[in-house]
Amino acid sequence: MRFRRVQASPTVRRERPGPPRPPYPDVAVVGSGIVGAACAEALTRRGVRVAVLDGAPLASGTTARGEGNLLVSDKPPGPELALALASSARWPRLLAELADEGCEGPGERCEYEAKGGLVVALGEQGARALAAFAATQRTAGVTAHGLGPDDVRAYEPHLAPGVSAAVHYPQDAQIQPVAAAAALLAAVRRRGGTLRSGVRALGVERGADGRVTALRTSAGPLPCGAVVNACGPWAGRFARSAGAPLPVQPRRGLVLVTAPLPPGTVRHKVYDADYVGAVGSGEAALRTSAVVEATRGGTVLIGSSRERAGFEERVRVAVLRELARKAVALFPVLGRTPVIRAYGGFRPYTPDHLPVIGPDPRVPGLWHATGHEGAGIGLAPATGELLAGLYAGERPQPDPRPYRVDRPGLGLAEEAEPCSA
Repeated sequence: MRFRRVQASPTVRRERPGPPRPPYPDVAVVGSGIVGAACAEALTRRGVRVAVLDGAPLASGTTARGEGNLLVSDKPPGPELALALASSARWPRLLAELADEGCEGPGERCEYEAKGGLVVALGEQGARALAAFAATQRTAGVTAHGLGPDDVRAYEPHLAPGVSAAVHYPQDAQIQPVAAAAALLAAVRRRGGTLRSGVRALGVERGADGRVTALRTSAGPLPCGAVVNACGPWAGRFARSAGAPLPVQPRRGLVLVTAPLPPGTVRHKVYDADYVGAVGSGEAALRTSAVVEATRGGTVLIGSSRERAGFEERVRVAVLRELARKAVALFPVLGRTPVIRAYGGFRPYTPDHLPVIGPDPRVPGLWHATGHEGAGIGLAPATGELLAGLYAGERPQPDPRPYRVDRPGLGLAEEAEPCSA
């Protein structure tokens, strides 16, 4: 058999493949805490390529030093409550979605509990203020059930006899914050995002048009089209290094942890009326309120303090004693319970006590998601949805305008052009 040699047509030349395209992200998220993780998760769900960077181990900062509160009970009507209500509705659905995707195990992994909150008053004046506070919240969509002295015992049998009234908030819940952040970050990785710990963010690089072209890091520049500042208490420092100063300051909070108690000793998240702002609100350098809640392991967490002390790590024993005193005033049984440890961390706060969420018009391509103070765990899902929706050109809810960089409450109006988003 004879074979005829056939030459290939010059029009079907096969070229060798070039080098692979560098896996640069569309967005670099600076900060792997619960807020940064929620932003990264919401972005990747929209098909955005994301890299999450943190100078410390993942989710080891403020998120690892919180109580896991998911609250609507402590917020008056306004932008923060709107964000809290959106997050309250989002958390259960988000955890179910993560579980379906294989990024979150059974419910007990994140220890999500819709246990409800109980806000109590220890006097007639406090009872009247608490009732008025709850009435305003109901107008904004909060479910709040007023309770008299006799009704309170059915909710918390071990409460002090001096409790004169209470309000039950069934929308309040609790979660294990590090486990929740880990589940969000697992979804980011599963969708092709990258996670890098031990890499410090040093600022941004900008092109001739002023837009962000890269994130400057301790490991070299990372090309990207946008950077999200989710640095929590350190967001002010990073914003300054990026050329867009932001008045975010740290507030230190401390928590006591008791030895395990029998199940049912503390059934809800229990606060005094001072914590929710019904009485005693103010701008003191140090504020303490009674916040008592049990964990699934039986230990009881006791807070809450807010102290303007910069980044001072020293723990003041006097603050711990005040927390313990107020907790025992609510639950006398705690006076006979050993405290096994105390921990604390810094919470990012702004002058008008509202988070900053959205683009920074001073540096195109720079975005912020910070300033949640002690509410970041609870507000994270709605924050992520809001930022990702704005980035994707959607019309997100709630209304993003109250959280903008150029709002009057931040005092930056003179140096910021009006936001376009």
